[in-house]
Amino acid sequence: MGRNYKIGVIPGDGTGPEVVREGLKVLESVSKRCDFTCDLIKYDFGGERYLRTGEVLSDSAIEEFKKLDVIYLGAIGHPDVKPGILEKGILLKIRFELDQYINLRPIKLYPGVDTPLKDKGVEDIDFVVVRENTEGLYVGAGGFLKKGTPDEVAVQESINTRKGVERCIRYAFELCKKRNKRNKLTLCGKTNVLTYAFDLWERAFNEVAREYPGISTDYAHVDAACMWFVKNPRYFDVIVTDNLFGDIITDLGAMIQGGMGIAAGGNINPEGVSMFEPIGGSAPKYTGKNVINPLAAICAVQMMMDCLGEKEAANLIEKGVIKVTSEKLKSLSAGKMGYTTAEVGDMVANYVKE
Repeated sequence: MGRNYKIGVIPGDGTGPEVVREGLKVLESVSKRCDFTCDLIKYDFGGERYLRTGEVLSDSAIEEFKKLDVIYLGAIGHPDVKPGILEKGILLKIRFELDQYINLRPIKLYPGVDTPLKDKGVEDIDFVVVRENTEGLYVGAGGFLKKGTPDEVAVQESINTRKGVERCIRYAFELCKKRNKRNKLTLCGKTNVLTYAFDLWERAFNEVAREYPGISTDYAHVDAACMWFVKNPRYFDVIVTDNLFGDIITDLGAMIQGGMGIAAGGNINPEGVSMFEPIGGSAPKYTGKNVINPLAAICAVQMMMDCLGEKEAANLIEKGVIKVTSEKLKSLSAGKMGYTTAEVGDMVANYVKE
């Protein structure tokens, strides 16, 4: 029997279903080319289901997810649902319940893609951010005192465990070794202010580094890292950081690689079920217009194939994306590509097929 993968598909909200459709189109082409099959199990979790039923994400669904090989997500976020309900109830719940403790964000500029950085090209922007994905400020620890009064106090606690920090750092060292490019790992934090949390991070980082003599290490405050993203992105190879800082700097990374239309990410459990998605959000104003850029969703499929060990398939998809960015698209922006959403998906799918 050939290779078969069970893939959970959550198209989600807004333009999510549109870009997922194109990603699945490419997945179908590459599976035929590389001789493997996929069983797609679709789930309708998102804003429409929440408005209809009041349900966000059931515990039974989480148990189903644990039996999958991977999850493919479109977008979460609905204009008629209060911010935070879907994000916490779906995205964060999946990350926490499936222990997807790594958020992986490649920051790579492809040929033909414009970057807002003056005089920077594809040789300058090619690094990866490894973000801790299940701890920090995002665990929801804290509370209110005297809420709604002039004396109100709000406390939000950052939770960092030795286990959580170390496993993230080890993943980053292994990734740096696997990439085998500059063999350099940068810890990004704020040791001068967050003197407890990043004392733990720095100690764990330095201790694990002794096991990787072939990897050079350094440290950058998060504000300095943001400056270097703009001034000299070539400085970086792999960056490892906590949940909040990773959330912020990866959006800056998306901008320097050409925008949200090309930015994909993975929520990784190296020992379990991982989830892949475009990071641009649901973009509700473009819903149903067939103008949104699907390349980020297609790049998410490329990351998914790499995670599953389908290296040939991942390479073919990346080459297809590069073919389209370098030879076809006028812009990565929605409505300015020179092609419809479906046409862009067709071009990548056809390249992979041929």
